[in-house]
Amino acid sequence: MEEISWADFEKVQLRAGTIVQAEPFPEARRPAIKLWVDFGPEIGVLKSSAQITDCYTPEVLVGRQVMGVVNFPSKQIGPIRSECLITGFYREDGAVVLAVPDTPVQNGARLG
Repeated sequence: MEEISWADFEKVQLRAGTIVQAEPFPEARRPAIKLWVDFGPEIGVLKSSAQITDCYTPEVLVGRQVMGVVNFPSKQIGPIRSECLITGFYREDGAVVLAVPDTPVQNGARLG
């Protein structure tokens, strides 16, 4: 495993945000859900596509807090422009489980 410096870690903007809208993403090549996540007044609402359909439906996601990388360049994914990367952990079966704060924090709070 390659080591990184503290300065490298500080470049990654991992922030807490609340999912305010979630929709199926049938146009995606692999099953996914379109997400709109509120990262607070400084960053605002960012869109993302998340391959989390094995464990989640759009209906259960709205109102949940998640952790996202907000300083990657945006990326075109089918008809939407993904503006952040929502983080999660791979289970043994390949399903993704969201990385979430265990108690509520302010939207935009930075992991550090």
